Amino acid sequence: MKGSINYNYLFLFYDIADEFSEVGKYRVAKVFKVCKKYLKHHQKSIFRGNITVANQLKLTNELKKVIDTKIDFITIIKVLNSGSFDEETIGTMKQDSEKIFI
Repeated sequence: MKGSINYNYLFLFYDIADEFSEVGKYRVAKVFKVCKKYLKHHQKSIFRGNITVANQLKLTNELKKVIDTKIDFITIIKVLNSGSFDEETIGTMKQDSEKIFI
């Protein structure tokens, strides 16, 4: 029954291996760019936001083309909607967290 549920809110976390090499930097930048097309940048390698089912498929397919599946890691947590989870932030929330990524 997994396919019958339409999730419309995602949390996406990634860890791209060897980001200090030229190849790794390229993949990190590409993953960031792909994620930013579909989701809101939350913090460093974390994105989240509302998304359509069609865009979920596009996002996943684009990421698969960019990463090296043998060494890179992406987790996507699907939630029914933004109101079906509770969030607690401890500490100062960065207003412009996108500037953290260079």
